[in-house]
Amino acid sequence: MKRSVRIILGAVAGVFILAAGGLLWRTRQEAYDLLHAPMAARSLPDETPADYNLPFEDVTVTNPDGMELVGWFVPSENGAVIIMQHGYKSTRRELLNEAEMMHRHGYGVLITSIRAHDYSEGELITLGVTEMADMEAWYRYLVSRGDIDPGKIGILGNSFGGMLAIQYAAQNENIKAVAANCAFSSMPDTVATSVKHFTGLPEFPFVPLIVFWAEADTGVKMEEIDATRWIPLLSPRPVFLMQGGADTVISPESGQILYNAAKEPKELWFDPELGHVEFDKERAEEYEARVSAFFDKYLLGE
Repeated sequence: MKRSVRIILGAVAGVFILAAGGLLWRTRQEAYDLLHAPMAARSLPDETPADYNLPFEDVTVTNPDGMELVGWFVPSENGAVIIMQHGYKSTRRELLNEAEMMHRHGYGVLITSIRAHDYSEGELITLGVTEMADMEAWYRYLVSRGDIDPGKIGILGNSFGGMLAIQYAAQNENIKAVAANCAFSSMPDTVATSVKHFTGLPEFPFVPLIVFWAEADTGVKMEEIDATRWIPLLSPRPVFLMQGGADTVISPESGQILYNAAKEPKELWFDPELGHVEFDKERAEEYEARVSAFFDKYLLGE
């Protein structure tokens, strides 16, 4: 082989190795950023229930890993209470609009946060695996109160919080009704859409490598994060699903996939014009009417 050919081949190999190394480094960093949330890098709430003229308490619980989690409790007038869980890398502020709405209908509200979010401790997000212990800690706090009826507890979640709501209610039959706004159906279904939204990177070759690093970091296989396996377990308790057809954060098909997997009683509100978790703002009156009627029927028997 001529010396010039060897030089060219060596240069090509060197470029390939550098490109491959750069790709591995970039995807490793993206996976780390997606699953870690140090306090300095987080979104933090810039409003409280006081900004919505709501009576409330600042509350905290400690999860089994010793992390302190923060929440807000709005008292109930009818004995019923709705646990509200925000989405991925969001804060309690996300649910203040919904809390004010349900308070007008007499409901108490417990706005929760989970590890690695808001002012809660922890930095690693495991997409529902360790977060179930956080949800259980909040439930235990709620039923320890003397001012709510433990037989009238519902849950509402947005996005990742909607998936957590479905997953937790599947484990706790004392959650009597579940509402989920643009919930993840499963990570295998939505990972390409979500990674593109949060990183701006195309599916190939980045998504498979980001998934590889994420699984290595958390020890969690993406196929284990699957709300279609949990949602059938809710029955005979009801589930109300909302999904926008213009969603760019999760797969727009997620709502239908979850609805198909659920058993009765179930309801799907699909709006082809709405993006991610836009129902409470873009369809405010209908959202209030439908969500309050859902909880009235299944928690109050009205």
